[in-house]
Amino acid sequence: MAGLSVSRLVNVAINLSPLAAQRRSFGVLMVAGDSNVINGLERTRSYTDITSIATDFGLSAPEYLAAALYFSQSPKPANLMIGRWLRTATAGMLIGGILTTAEQSMVNGSRFQIVSATTGVLSIVSFATATTGTDISALLKFTAATASPLVPGYAAETPSACTLALIDKSAAWYGLQFAAATMPTDDQSVDVAALIEAASPARIFGVTTTTTTVLDPLVTTDIASRLKALLYKRSFVQYSANAYAVASYFGRAFSVNFAANRSTITMMYKIEPGIVAETLTETQAQTLTAKRCNVFVNYNNDTAIIQNGVMSGLAYFDEMHGLDWYQDAVQNACYNLLYTSSTKIPQTEDGINQIINVIAGVCNESINNGLVAGGTWNADGFGQLVRGAYLKEGYYIYSQPLSLQAQADREARKAPPIQVALKLAGAVHSIDVLVNVNR
Repeated sequence: MAGLSVSRLVNVAINLSPLAAQRRSFGVLMVAGDSNVINGLERTRSYTDITSIATDFGLSAPEYLAAALYFSQSPKPANLMIGRWLRTATAGMLIGGILTTAEQSMVNGSRFQIVSATTGVLSIVSFATATTGTDISALLKFTAATASPLVPGYAAETPSACTLALIDKSAAWYGLQFAAATMPTDDQSVDVAALIEAASPARIFGVTTTTTTVLDPLVTTDIASRLKALLYKRSFVQYSANAYAVASYFGRAFSVNFAANRSTITMMYKIEPGIVAETLTETQAQTLTAKRCNVFVNYNNDTAIIQNGVMSGLAYFDEMHGLDWYQDAVQNACYNLLYTSSTKIPQTEDGINQIINVIAGVCNESINNGLVAGGTWNADGFGQLVRGAYLKEGYYIYSQPLSLQAQADREARKAPPIQVALKLAGAVHSIDVLVNVNR
């Protein structure tokens, strides 16, 4: 129907707000292995089930054995990544493009590939080009237009160099362990722990030690003693006869859903399906505790549990896991406030209160999942908070008044410093009961 546009009188505009940035996952383990399955260019693969890993690696590969322990936990973790450790020099490769169903009739597989007879950084295979005779390069999908990107040869790398490459490759993983035909030495594990301690974003490194020297109180050169002496809070050690035992430990920890109610756990008292529990003497158990080394151990009431649940430094595993989640959640909440706001967040008390409110929202999440609870504040205070005060909700947020902000910071459009006092809920690991009997 002809006529004037209604928008002359009533104009409606639709503004679709941007999608908020997603929080990081704190339930993905990276298993670094040396099997010749993932090439150096691809570097990592992601999995959600053990069947796919068995298809790629077979049933005897170290990566599969570690993954089986990881996915055997209950509740079951959702995601696992496997990364390639280039423990030895690798050959350059030309991997042909994926063949169609009809093309696969001429070969047993989905694509052709050519592997160089040499290894190392000078090992190179180029794309196929036509010269004389019958050109089959396109048929085999070896041309630059049809093949996968060329895979160069790589020099052998140390475990710490592998870790750095995996950090650079993906921010999706949080935990790291090695599962290889030849495992890293203690010296190499210390180097990896040093890198993980300083890495950003935060990650955790797990080491299984199979040597019985860790049970000897007179020995101070074992991996548990060394990492304890270095106070590394982002690494932990488990003693076990199974070289990949920490995969089960990670699997139980990484089943935590921080969005759920009362979902946080302590690793003490948990079990490890697929791991044979150790039978220790009291002295050996005390030695492991003193060295801040975890163990899946038998008790004389026909149960077996993970004992200690600690990092090598002065922290429990669940503390580091939970606080890493909290740090990311606060960072993400503040970012999304700035990113999704259709107008600016003003440098006013009302504007700063918006920031405080999103931080409080994360604090309330941490109460819901059991990370934080009310308690007495036993540290130096700030703002209106003093030592000995009781935090009913388990947290207190303070922002410096804008009137005290330096002019240079205001001109740089910085928010004033915001401080949060957080009281961890902790966990009960032992109980003493005194019974007085009277006749």
